[in-house]
Amino acid sequence: MTIEEIEREIVDEFSMFDDWMEKYEYLIDLGKELPLIEEQFKVEENLIKGCQSRVWLNANLENEQIIFTADSDAIITKGIISLLIRVLTNQKPKDIMKAKLAFIDEIGLKEHLSPTRSNGLVSMVKQMKIYALALSSKTTTNG
Repeated sequence: MTIEEIEREIVDEFSMFDDWMEKYEYLIDLGKELPLIEEQFKVEENLIKGCQSRVWLNANLENEQIIFTADSDAIITKGIISLLIRVLTNQKPKDIMKAKLAFIDEIGLKEHLSPTRSNGLVSMVKQMKIYALALSSKTTTNG
């Protein structure tokens, strides 16, 4: 699936909820379903800077696609990173770098987060794009 197709799925899922309390509960459920990052990747250099809570993010290149894994010590934050991983994992670095991630605004995520969580969301997206940029040089076709 393309990034845009996955984003559309998420927008559709969030549109089923009437209010933000239900959306928060859904985010928490998504966080609980996030596959755990391997302990060896829960290290200082994988911590995302700019997040109030601790968020570890790891990226590996497999078959010219990036596989992201993550964990957080805050349950809402874990739900947020799980959404981002769902959209961006198994995608090519160049597609991740140019992804607009419009679903974030479409579901109203940024406006319903506290300012510190909103900044953390921006930091998570930025770090995922930095990984994509770094790993793009390792793909055989840069085009």
